[in-house]
Order: sequence, then structure tokens, then C-alpha cells
Amino acid sequence: MEHLSLDRIFHHLHSHPETSWNEWETTQYIAATLERYSCDITTFGDCPGVVAEILEGEPVVAVRADMDALWQEVEEAFCANHSCGHDAYMTIVIGVFFALADKQEELNGTVRFIFQPAEEQATGALKMVEKGIVDDAAYLFGLHLRPYQELGHGTFAPAIQHGAARFIRGSINGEDAHGARPHLNVNAIQVGAELNQMLHHMEVDPAISHSAKLTSFHAGGTTPNIIPGKADFTLDLRAQQNAAMQTMADQLNNITSALQTYHGNEIYLDIESDVAAAVIDEQARSIMAEAIKSSVGTEQLKPEIMTPGGDDFHFYTIKRPHLKATMLGIGCDLKPGLHHPNMTFNQSVIPDAVTILKRAILTALAQE
Repeated sequence: MEHLSLDRIFHHLHSHPETSWNEWETTQYIAATLERYSCDITTFGDCPGVVAEILEGEPVVAVRADMDALWQEVEEAFCANHSCGHDAYMTIVIGVFFALADKQEELNGTVRFIFQPAEEQATGALKMVEKGIVDDAAYLFGLHLRPYQELGHGTFAPAIQHGAARFIRGSINGEDAHGARPHLNVNAIQVGAELNQMLHHMEVDPAISHSAKLTSFHAGGTTPNIIPGKADFTLDLRAQQNAAMQTMADQLNNITSALQTYHGNEIYLDIESDVAAAVIDEQARSIMAEAIKSSVGTEQLKPEIMTPGGDDFHFYTIKRPHLKATMLGIGCDLKPGLHHPNMTFNQSVIPDAVTILKRAILTALAQE
């Protein structure tokens, strides 16, 4: 069967971005693209997402692509925007599907293609886990474009050591007061300033990369003689190891408790999303390294990537420890950087990424 051009697929996905949990048209497009082939396709009534399988039986080897775009300002207007490469991941995994669908008679086992929603909110992988789509899988492969500072164009890494990330919404609750009577309330802006200062004095092992920072703070209105008693804020916590993240979380709770005791107001924290640090399987990493070497050459194989960025891919292995998993790092001259509204990358890398993932899947099928 003649396949759709991967360039055409990428252009469609790039031109039709959808934000987390809104990827309904993307779901329909992927399902329609794959349903022409001999495969089983599953979609879900309560959320976007597509799971496609070719062949049946064991072992089960899965590959995952995330679907959602970011909501950000692009050329002075807010819109959905694929600035993290998810359009590329879907295209590459569809390319792997095409390549293996043509060779089903050579396969032994099941290959499962997971198109997952809501990675940017760090909740999509957990939803897929709840649906049991990796319960019987032996291997799981993912992929991620890397900025030019990390990987040169056409080079690949067999694993990405993502860090843990936690995104928190908080509020400071109190009463407003007249600007001439500051003794009658607690200034929420002052509490926020003290919170910001104390975040920089957390005691975490300096050998482990970590950071904690306020990413937004909103207090008061347009009237300058009112001292605000209430504020809303967000926090971004990062740590290269899950244990370090727990240390930071415990200290954040101590900080807010101390501020509440000192000022007598209330501070609420709500974890909006929580991304685990990577748990990489050595056998999966080895399979990916060999796939890189056999596909594009030994000189194109680079060491594992260490990054403070996060990805909810790693919830699959946290929640299902039997999974042997790793992510392919793809060097593609990505500039200026991930999540930049004008991010670009060299799309000529897509066919090589397809070949590498196809080889990794074939090798994993033969391992079991």
C-alpha cells in the first residue's frame, strides 16, 4: 500500500496544533491515517488518544508519541503552538508504523503504538497507565528532539536522563487594608517576597542539580492605596533525582508553615502536576544504542543526555516497574530552544529517527 508522505503528515500536524486534553482532531487524523492498514485501533470516549497494534501475542513492544501543543504567545497573539516537537514525534512514530506494517509477516509478537494526550500537563501518561495500555508490555520506547547545544544534527543518544519536575499553584489569604494603615493587615506582596527569598536557601545536596522558583505572582488591583491581603502564585520545582525532589517538597512545606506562623495568615499549596525523574532500563538503553549504530553509524552515537527538563513518559516505568524503557534523543539543529515560540528544527532527521526506532523495536521483539 502506498503511504502518505511523512512531510505531508508533519505539515498537517504542525498546522493543526491542539492543547492538552483537547487533541480530538489530532486523534481523528491519526486514527484515520492508520485505519487503512491491518491493525487494531483503540480510541477513548473520555479523553483524546490513539492506541494502534499490529499482530498479536507476546512479547509486546510499545512506542509512545505525545500529541499536545503548548498555549503561548506567538507574534503577539496567544495560540496553540507545537514548540516542543510533538508534531515530529507523532510523524516519526507514524513512519515506524508504516515501516512495520509492511513487514508484519516478519514480526513475532505485538507492536503497540501509543499516541498520548496531555504530556505538557504531565497527566496524559498517568491516564494511559490507568487504562492498562502498558500492563502487558515488555519494552517501551519514547523519543525527544534535543536543542543544538546538547546534540549536533544527525547524532542520537540512547537515553535521556530527565529530572523530576513539580508545578504548584498557591495562594496567600488575608484581608486588604488602607495604604495609610499597614498595621491592620499583612501585605501579601511582602509574604511573597519572603517566600521567594527562602526558596533560595533550601538545603539540598549540591551535587544533585535542582532549582525552586516563583514563576508567577499576582496581588492587588489597580488602586494604589490598597495593601493587598491576598495573592496567587505558581512555583516550578526541579531536581535530577526523585529523592531530591521529595527533600525540596518537604522543605517547601516547612517554609510555608513558618510564614503562616509568623504572619498569622494562611498559605495554600496545590500540586498541579508532578513529573518523575527518569528510570532508564539498561537493556533498553543498550538496544537503542545498537539501533543507532546499525542505522546511522557508530560515530553518530552520543552519550546519554542529562537534562533538568521533565517528561511524563517516565510515569510509565514508575507506575509499571516491569517495563524496560528508554527515550531516543534526536539531534536536529533545534533552535532557539524547546518551548520557544519560534522553535525550528531540521526535519531531514525524521527518516533516520524512523529507522532507528524500527530497529530498536525489531531487536526488542527478538529479545523476549
